[in-house]
Amino acid sequence: MNIKNLLLQTFSENLKQIIQAMEEDFLNKAEEIRIRVQKPLLIFSRQKEYFIKQDGSMTQYAECAYIVKKEDIRCILEKASRYSLYAFSEELKNGFLTIEGGHRIGVVGKAVVENGSIKTIQNISALNIRISHEIKGCSDMVLQYAVKQGSFYHTLLISPPACGKTTLLRDMVRQLSNGKKGLFMGQTVGVVDERGEIAGCYKGIAQNDVGIRTDVLDCCPKAEAMLMLVRSMSPRIIAVDEIGKKEDFVAIESIVNAGVQLLCTVHGNDLEDIKKRMILGDMLKQGVFHTVVVLSGGKKVGEVKTIYNRKLEVVYKNNEIIPNA
Repeated sequence: MNIKNLLLQTFSENLKQIIQAMEEDFLNKAEEIRIRVQKPLLIFSRQKEYFIKQDGSMTQYAECAYIVKKEDIRCILEKASRYSLYAFSEELKNGFLTIEGGHRIGVVGKAVVENGSIKTIQNISALNIRISHEIKGCSDMVLQYAVKQGSFYHTLLISPPACGKTTLLRDMVRQLSNGKKGLFMGQTVGVVDERGEIAGCYKGIAQNDVGIRTDVLDCCPKAEAMLMLVRSMSPRIIAVDEIGKKEDFVAIESIVNAGVQLLCTVHGNDLEDIKKRMILGDMLKQGVFHTVVVLSGGKKVGEVKTIYNRKLEVVYKNNEIIPNA
């Protein structure tokens, strides 16, 4: 289902009229749709944000945009949850719902806390529809460095927010799982998808193409999920997005010691930024990661700025291969 049809199926009548009038190409490239009660409708697309008017046209002026009504949010939530928010309570307490196609609706409102844990979210006042995009083949160049003599080795992707690290990670998983003729055999990959962004599971089925040998553990805390996958599915590779907590690194130590290869991402501006972090910095100094990739934050999703080897020597920078590294 294309993005426009999906939104028409999910939105309220007022928003449907706006979406119907909008250009399909613009919607297909949209990354986020921000829907806030009594605030202007806003779409983030092509690395820019646009306010959207009642007639579906774009404007730079917030006061000219369509003002979202409470009814718009209520309708979207009802349709996204198939008129049973209770059935989606486990997802909702994590702050999002996953819908058909692997797209995610982030929610905010009043958190209901019980015994120190969030039970659910009520009085939802804003939604962030994050549209999942697959760019097949975007990891081709990175895999040339991460795979040596037919084997994949521990790889770390460093990226500022919203620069395509998850898109790049997903395509690496797909290719490592399927294999590439003449380069490497397909491997069993375990995906830790705590927030449903990599595989985009809907009713337990991955909506994004993550390969034929991939097993997904959905909506489970990273540290616990990594260890569960090692015990239950015997993966050769584990892929995990946005590591950072102390317990993540304890689990990583266990899977590395078990001989499982790691593919992971972390938020950061550059290598120097990551070196300053206590545990991850030590792992880099010890040469745990065979390949370290830094994304540029340029206009192209998943655009690579620099690649380092395990000695943290530059082997690729700004579209140039560095010889003798």
